[in-house]
Order: sequence, then structure tokens, then C-alpha cells
Amino acid sequence: MPNNRVNKTIAGYHLLMILSAVDHKFIAKEDNVIREYLVQEFPVTVDLDKEMAIISGLHPEQWEEHFNKMMDDFYDDATEQERNNLLQFAIDLTKADDVITEEENKYLNMLFDAWKPDEA
Repeated sequence: MPNNRVNKTIAGYHLLMILSAVDHKFIAKEDNVIREYLVQEFPVTVDLDKEMAIISGLHPEQWEEHFNKMMDDFYDDATEQERNNLLQFAIDLTKADDVITEEENKYLNMLFDAWKPDEA
């Protein structure tokens, strides 16, 4: 794979999984949001075991760098509508437990700042 880029479905999965992890809690409602994203992205086949191994192998201090790379990979392959759709999943994910933590807000802002959906 040139430059170790991943396709948008995998990048989106990584983005949502990291976003779900930054508050160091994972609840069923967050899992439901991620599952809904994957259902929407079918028929793309993703080896979730492989992707989960990559994500869980990251230390918290590596999350931001990996998140930024996945943002770039997703952006490169996605349309504006697909980016907006993933942003909505990210918002739904952070709101799933009725609390948006400082860490979750930071990562959400990274997405919005990088993709600038309001300027399109």
C-alpha cells in the first residue's frame, strides 16, 4: 500500500474508535453508533479483527497522531457528503453517553477544523 494509506471506510472506523476511547470509557450506545457506521459502509469488507489490533496497539499518546493520519486518509477518498456524514457519526458518538468530555471535544474540533464543513 503506497504511503500506508487506508481507504475511507477503514479510516472512518479508526476515527470513530479513537473518538470513543479518548474519554477512557466505552459504552454500548457508542458501540451502536460505530456498528451503524459500518452497516452504512457495506458492501466494503473490513477485517475488524485486524483493524482493532492496530487501534488497540496504540498508546494514548499515539492517538492524536494516528487520528490526524486517518483524518487525512478519509478526506482524500471522501466526498463532501461522506465527510459530513462521518462528522454526524462523530457527533452522535460523543453524545451517546450524554456527556461530551474535554478530550472528546478536542478530537471533534480537530475534525471540524481540518475539514471545515461550514466553508464548503
